[in-house]
Amino acid sequence: MKRDAQRWLNEVAAAVVTGQYVDPKAGKITWSDWTSAWMQRQTWAEGTHEAATVAVSSVPWKSGSVGTVNASHVQAWIAGELKRGLAPSTIKTRLNYVQMAFRAAVADRIIATNPTAGVKPPRARKLEATMRVLGPDEVHAVLEAAGEFRGFVEVCVFAGMRLGEAAGLQLADINFLGRSIRVARQVQGSTIKAAKLVPPKYHSERTVYVPGELTASLSAHVARNAVTDPEEQLFTTPLGRLWNRNNAAGEWRRIREEVGLPEDITLHTLRHTFASNLIASGCDVVTVQRALGHSTPSITLNVYSHLWPSAEDKTRAATADFMALAARPTASVRATS
Repeated sequence: MKRDAQRWLNEVAAAVVTGQYVDPKAGKITWSDWTSAWMQRQTWAEGTHEAATVAVSSVPWKSGSVGTVNASHVQAWIAGELKRGLAPSTIKTRLNYVQMAFRAAVADRIIATNPTAGVKPPRARKLEATMRVLGPDEVHAVLEAAGEFRGFVEVCVFAGMRLGEAAGLQLADINFLGRSIRVARQVQGSTIKAAKLVPPKYHSERTVYVPGELTASLSAHVARNAVTDPEEQLFTTPLGRLWNRNNAAGEWRRIREEVGLPEDITLHTLRHTFASNLIASGCDVVTVQRALGHSTPSITLNVYSHLWPSAEDKTRAATADFMALAARPTASVRATS
């Protein structure tokens, strides 16, 4: 007993000397109190703060002490989220915020070790297996069914706008003569009450170069709706309010049901369709990155790499072209034969 006590004292002394000592009382703070204080110190955009709040509130230990959580608790939480139908990508996002909170607790000497270290989210299906894009006939049918929501749909599918970016467009953002659209803000919030205009996602401010057919269609929309003030919203609901995630998604569901598209076709599918068309037309990764507003080319590749022709495809195509040329003699060869 005396030997065990001495060993404990030695371990504590060593931890103090090396700067690794953690006061056991510190870990008694509740998860809710710790994460609330931790999130207040972050310089996140409001949308990121909302996502983090949902994530840290979804754990079953939110009323318990931070120091009592172990890896088994974390794994059980992940398994429970999967069983109740959450998508692996959603679970991965939530786990990421929870891991960040625990890492911060370790850094602040609230706990000695991170119980989420080594814990992995459930495997998600590969993007190439889940990503859907619309064909020309489907896009045509969607536009025919869109009604007054057509302009909103058009900037998503022909300019690659995110839902919030399309909702945030103002008249001054459209350069009708220069055939370009500026992304300078987005609508954030899921309800009419919460919706507001904020800066776009990090590195998402951009100018998208579009065909004259799109600017002509938007010009007709402006004329029909008597949009005259440069700072006036290009698209609003029938009651003149901002489109947000909920009401725009509801309008999309109406269109989708009328056309007969499956439920996994969302408004974001239109952005994937835009990217797919750029890639199929031979655009390089940097061009696609800038059009989509990704901060780095690696993000574009992570999402869309499966859409670019592989080295095997390029080799076959190049050799096929060469074979076609070799199969027919040139005029000079025929003249000497």
